[in-house]
Amino acid sequence: MAWGEVGAWLEGKNNERLYQRLLDEAQDAPSRNARRKKVVKPADMPWEMSRQGLLKHLMNEAMNTRIETVDAYMQIIPPGSRSGKHSHLAEECVYVLEGKGYDLHQDCDAEITDTFVWKPREEIKRLEWEAGDYIYVPPATIHQHFNADPTKPVRLISSTARIFRQMGLNTLDQLEDCPEFDPKVVLNADIVREYLRGERKGK
Repeated sequence: MAWGEVGAWLEGKNNERLYQRLLDEAQDAPSRNARRKKVVKPADMPWEMSRQGLLKHLMNEAMNTRIETVDAYMQIIPPGSRSGKHSHLAEECVYVLEGKGYDLHQDCDAEITDTFVWKPREEIKRLEWEAGDYIYVPPATIHQHFNADPTKPVRLISSTARIFRQMGLNTLDQLEDCPEFDPKVVLNADIVREYLRGERKGK
C-alpha cells in the first residue's frame, strides 16, 4: 500500500456515531426550538447579585430561549455607586436606559499563546455618558461604570456575544467587586427598590 503511515492510522477499535449525532441535532432543531421561549416575561428574567453588580438577566444560554448568540442583562447602579471592574475578550455594547455617569476604560495589549497575558496600558480614559447613549467597550479592555448622580440610579443594558466562550476563550476576569456585592442577598422587587433609592448598602 502506498500510504506509509498505514500502520498507524489503521490502529484503534473504537467506533462512535459522531457525525450522526450532528445530523440528529440538526434534524431535532425545529422541535427543540419549539420548546424554547420567543417571548420572555419579566417574571422569568432572573435576578443576580453579582460581583459586577445588580443584574436582571434578559437573555442567557441557561434561560432556554431561542437566542443562540447573545447574552444580555440589565444592570442597576445605585445613586453615587459604581459597577465592578472587569475585562473580557468579547467586545460589549452597553445602552444607557436611565441616569448619567462615566466609564473608565484601560486598554490592554493581549499576548495569546497557550495562555492569555493581559498587559494594561498606562492611560485610563474617562468617557461621559447619559440616558440615550450607548457605550462601546472594545475587546480586552478593563472597564468600570460609575453613577455620577448621588440621588438617582443608573440602568444599563449590556450585551455580549457568546461565541468567544463557545470557542474556549472565556477570559472574563473580575478585578474589583461592586460596593453592593453580597453573595447572601436574595434579590426581589422590594430589595431592588431599596437599592434604587440608595437605602441599602453592601456588606
